[in-house]
Amino acid sequence: MDFLTMVLYILLAFMLLRVLLAIRRGKLPPGPTPLPVLGNLLKLGAQPHQSLAELAKVHGPIMTLKLGHITTVVISSSAVAREALQKQDLAFSNRSIPNALHAHDQYKYSVVWLPVANRWRSLRKALNSNIFAGSRLDASQHLRCRKVEELIAYVRKSCQGGAVVDIGRAAFRTSLNLLSNTIFSVDLANPNEDSAKEFKDLVWNIMVEAGRRICPGLPLAIRTVPVMLGSLINSFDWKLEGGIAPKDMNMEEKFGITLQKAQPLQAIPRPVGV
Repeated sequence: MDFLTMVLYILLAFMLLRVLLAIRRGKLPPGPTPLPVLGNLLKLGAQPHQSLAELAKVHGPIMTLKLGHITTVVISSSAVAREALQKQDLAFSNRSIPNALHAHDQYKYSVVWLPVANRWRSLRKALNSNIFAGSRLDASQHLRCRKVEELIAYVRKSCQGGAVVDIGRAAFRTSLNLLSNTIFSVDLANPNEDSAKEFKDLVWNIMVEAGRRICPGLPLAIRTVPVMLGSLINSFDWKLEGGIAPKDMNMEEKFGITLQKAQPLQAIPRPVGV
């Protein structure tokens, strides 16, 4: 078989594969043509959220991608997302379960992974009624105040020593301890250590959800985040590490299920008015 014949066979096989993929796609939304085996993985690049936004300009607000052998439908429009997550949320509520969670059947007992059925509804109701209900959160206001006071004490210690504060990490430790105290009545992280860092990296990759699967702890977050932010802003004056001007701050993103800054926000607290 000469070289030209081999090339023709390869081209013919590739065209046949494209036809078969088009047939299999059926009623799925349009999308870029996938490569064999890899699918559309190479189109995602280092910043998939930006790549998906560019692809949406070509293929529309709802499109189909092949990520390896997994068929994925991507929604890039707020109107379509609202339709999927609010009006059709039951159809989109369940999810693929990682193989690691099958080892000891952990997925069968977790509100995170259970399908929307009787057991999931019972666990969800228990969370909403006994832990994150408005009356319960109002009753635990003193707990939030104490954790915010501990955050301010930690930052004040850094202020006295002229040390840099990693704002995201400090806020995460406070949030983690507040949540663990709400549920278990214990701290999971020492505010003066980095014991929460690995846990933060894990939690950062947990799916952010809406619709039927919206996070049951959202009412707690709504009560906590503004208080933490307001306390940090009003208790100290701040300057960026290295004397960087705010307009020169690095705002590059690091991709994840939720976006975060590629370079953590680090600032030096100073006494107010000094």
